[in-house]
Amino acid sequence: MAAICVFCASSRTLDPRWLDLAAETGAELARRGHTLVSGGGCVGMMGAVADGARSADGYTLGVIPQALVDLEVADLASDELLITEGMAGRKTLMIDKSDAFITLPGGLGTLDELFEVWTTATLAMHAKPMVLIDADGFYRPLLDWLGGLADQNFLKPAGLHLLTVARTVPEALDILESRLT
Repeated sequence: MAAICVFCASSRTLDPRWLDLAAETGAELARRGHTLVSGGGCVGMMGAVADGARSADGYTLGVIPQALVDLEVADLASDELLITEGMAGRKTLMIDKSDAFITLPGGLGTLDELFEVWTTATLAMHAKPMVLIDADGFYRPLLDWLGGLADQNFLKPAGLHLLTVARTVPEALDILESRLT
């Protein structure tokens, strides 16, 4: 099966519904036989997605910079934990180790990861499928703004269409699985 990277928040102060969404994502990935690639953290949604995958006997691969290991937020329960020198190396390794990408709700770090993988796809540096889960309309304002960028020719429509939007975890995985075969 595929190695699917999940980008999501690591905040410790989130509404429980976002933690539940992350846990559901990890568990569903594992039930379908996929490996979870994550940012290697044990807190927030990042910790919940890994715990969810392990609850369904999934394999977890975490990628984390040494600075976050030093802050004691590494997911030491990961089946495999790769430590990088910095954040840029972390993103590169996550992209290299993954066959596809899911983005859950998150903040600046999540958006940084999404835009990195999306930008490299628009530059034809990879052709790995990407799905954004727009749970409860979380990303609607961003998607509207991005549509405006395309309308003003700051973003080619073909680039915009490289990112698929799903409403639910099963829908996101169905999309990725159909594109990976």
